[in-house]
Amino acid sequence: MARDEHTNEAAVTRWTRASVYPDMWVDPGDDPRETDVEVVDERGALLDCLRHFRLTLEMKCAGLDAGQMAQRSVPPSTMSLLGLVRHLTEEERRFWRVMAGEDAPMLYRTDEDGDGDWNGAVAEQAVVDEAWRQWRTEVERTGRYLDGATDLAATNTGFSELGPDPGGRLQFRDVLLAQIAEYARHCGHADLLRERVDGRVGQ
Repeated sequence: MARDEHTNEAAVTRWTRASVYPDMWVDPGDDPRETDVEVVDERGALLDCLRHFRLTLEMKCAGLDAGQMAQRSVPPSTMSLLGLVRHLTEEERRFWRVMAGEDAPMLYRTDEDGDGDWNGAVAEQAVVDEAWRQWRTEVERTGRYLDGATDLAATNTGFSELGPDPGGRLQFRDVLLAQIAEYARHCGHADLLRERVDGRVGQ
């Protein structure tokens, strides 16, 4: 088996399921992110972008077992795909906490372990299943808020640690953009993590 000269780990072969464009994850016709729904306004564009990156996260984790999900495949980083799911679950809860002022304490991070979302991402199927269940619960919960939020200039009713002044006022569009940016940033991490796990590449 080939070895990676930089890490001394077994090298993986790059591959993709796409047949039309070799640098894509799947063929355009199989991509669930592609729809025929026309985006006509700013709110629609932002929500569609968030949907896109949420689906990207799921796609990047597809077909992996618990060990692969928990693999810290880009050392020395402690990131794993399972850690990403747990981390972004926390971000979904923060959105609800900031915008709606709801009581949504951290699930994985504690005062003793501020990186509990990453550190607790262990290679156990029950942990993986719980992470996905909780992520989907929080995405659905956020979705209920988004469905009723039409004014992008509306301000948060909960405490915000975002922005230049912690606890200050933020518009809905600012918090939504921050959520999109968080997903986009971590989907980039997921590209590298997944490629190192089993070689699969694509958008």
